[in-house]
Amino acid sequence: MNFVISIDTEEDDWGCFRRSGHGCVNIERIPSVQEIFDRYGARPTYLITYQVATDRDSVAILKKILDSGRCEIGSHCHPWNTPPFEEEPCEYSSMLCNLPEDLQYRKLETLHEAIRASFGVETTSFRAGRWGFSETVARNLLKLGYRVDTSVSPFCDWSEYCGPDFTDEPAGPYFIRCTAGGDRETGVALVEIPPTIGFFQKNFALCRRVASIIKSGLFQGLHVPGLLKRMNLLNLACLSPEQSSGRDMLRLSRSFMRNGYGYLNMSFHSTSLLPGRSPFVPDESAYRRLLSGIDCLLDYASEHDMNFLCLSEAGAAFREAGADAKMRAAPAAEAQASRGGACGKPL
Repeated sequence: MNFVISIDTEEDDWGCFRRSGHGCVNIERIPSVQEIFDRYGARPTYLITYQVATDRDSVAILKKILDSGRCEIGSHCHPWNTPPFEEEPCEYSSMLCNLPEDLQYRKLETLHEAIRASFGVETTSFRAGRWGFSETVARNLLKLGYRVDTSVSPFCDWSEYCGPDFTDEPAGPYFIRCTAGGDRETGVALVEIPPTIGFFQKNFALCRRVASIIKSGLFQGLHVPGLLKRMNLLNLACLSPEQSSGRDMLRLSRSFMRNGYGYLNMSFHSTSLLPGRSPFVPDESAYRRLLSGIDCLLDYASEHDMNFLCLSEAGAAFREAGADAKMRAAPAAEAQASRGGACGKPL
């Protein structure tokens, strides 16, 4: 079993679509969680935004970890504060997948070049801010030399926020097919290493069908989701210390091991390291629980001889072992784009 740690490493202001004026104070807390990673020999992937990549103090903190070989630097695009600025800032345009393909590319290129200038590395790992991923984003990533994406959150529907619907996407890694000439035989396809989201129950396919029926509104008003959860019949969880307890993360890990997925991808936001800067960690008590959950999960992974890999290593391992793996089309952007007016799309 391979174990990945992917961290959205970003500016402080949660849920704000301002172009500038963002602080990056939360980055000062990264060394505290890095100590836990170091204890287990785990190398996280810090997926950084343009604001972090151009903040001198943040770069100094992260570069020290990078230069000592203890992490990987990847990209995390927040379109609203990544130049060039040609779109009107709103919830709809905060999803990278909703922007024109050319503008997507130029924002991604700006971020890519900023990271190269600050860290001296060519990033090959990516996650879209707010999960705003689509085929056009995948195509642009391939053009810039990216090899691994971790933007597709399985079983999740972000259409309420003008984003994509990933309800039917796989829980394990796969190759992404798009029209950019990606070809796994020549080693240039994009590998998707999804954040680990799934069910405690073993039969994911059945759980997905039941969840879909519930979502359709057939049992509206009957509190069916809560009832099934309390009865341990349908429990959807995320391998994130922000949203799951240490106990639940262990339970989810065991479920993925039983299902033979081969990869775990723990994810969270750097803003959760500074209490009050994200809705997940409002105070010091919640912060201590977050660190405890991380430590608990890494201890479990170490005891079970899991391989700690950064995202680029996980992508390479999957590519090497997945010669017979099937390609899958990248999620389309058309569905959420058509709902733009209801989401605040500029008219």
